[in-house]
Amino acid sequence: QVQLVESGGGLVQAGDSLRLSCAASGRTLSSYAMGWFRQAPGKEREFVARVSWRGGDTYYADSVKGRFTISRDNAKNTVLLQMNSLKPEDTAVYYCAAGYAPRVVAGEYDYWGQGTQVTVSS
Repeated sequence: QVQLVESGGGLVQAGDSLRLSCAASGRTLSSYAMGWFRQAPGKEREFVARVSWRGGDTYYADSVKGRFTISRDNAKNTVLLQMNSLKPEDTAVYYCAAGYAPRVVAGEYDYWGQGTQVTVSS
């Protein structure tokens, strides 16, 4: 089992950047594919990005492609989400998740962090 803790959220202006971090404990992160999801008020949780076990394969939602970058450092048991050119519509609680395969569906991930709030003002 793995425990996940996100950090790095905050309040920024449109066009700014943020870097979210997901720290894992309990089991080595290299055993899992990792994903980032987000949930805005009144909306369902949606896929943002995912990365394969060793980081060689990434995939992004169309809404963030070209602006967000997911990466991982298995030696540090950490997954990052670099978010550039932020927009007000990126405002949400961001969650990292661990699963046994790199998927885009939230239900296919087994472990979740508590989330970190990202707010982008216009």
